[in-house]
Amino acid sequence: MKVFNIDHGSAIPLHLQVEDLLRELIKNPEYQEGKLLPNEVALAKQLGISRNTVRQATNKLVFERLLVRKKGVGTTVAKDNITTKLDKWSSFTHEMGEKGVTFRNYEIEVAQVEADEEIRRLFNITRKSKVVKLERLRGLDTGPVVYFISYFHPRVGLTGKEDFTQPLYDMLERTYHTVASVSKEGISAILADKELSEKLEIAVGDPVLFRKRVVCDPGGRPIEYNLGFYRADKFTYTIEIERG
Repeated sequence: MKVFNIDHGSAIPLHLQVEDLLRELIKNPEYQEGKLLPNEVALAKQLGISRNTVRQATNKLVFERLLVRKKGVGTTVAKDNITTKLDKWSSFTHEMGEKGVTFRNYEIEVAQVEADEEIRRLFNITRKSKVVKLERLRGLDTGPVVYFISYFHPRVGLTGKEDFTQPLYDMLERTYHTVASVSKEGISAILADKELSEKLEIAVGDPVLFRKRVVCDPGGRPIEYNLGFYRADKFTYTIEIERG
């Protein structure tokens, strides 16, 4: 068994150190390919801590759907499940890149559309104003995971002819001097209708994680209204909140 260590003299709680150790461990290709993680009793003994401390760390990663615990078998890395945390945000491409996940574009569609009442009110633009609408279906080699619909404020200056295969916010900053600074989000659960079932390759009525995001510049002005539809069996949002 590989030797693992934690710092017993650190101010960082032991269960958080074990959690970090496990997060690094599951990046290892042999565990990604299905090898069982070290059992809790052996790991606790090697680290000189209680089994409950190891179990606490393991439970956190099971909750985040990074690990799967099978009774009588052991614990393995979850397959094809992407987890993102709400303590920070960046472009989807960058965030997945940091996790070592390579996403591919299944569809990219761009059009100039007339803004509806909700978008006009959000962007504070006049009736019949046109906005750029960007639709992207993205996923793993095994299939689609998320369907994005974005609307951009006319102030940004997008024409619809841009290369939207590149990281979006990098392109906005580099080409249009528009900095995405703040994200205001709302998350809910919905059931897939016929269109979403076809896009995400799931059944009608399957659960979908629905996220609305308003992205603003440093002055608080909205630059993007984004709707994200995530396969609930492939994607997990986790939230860490410190007690005030």
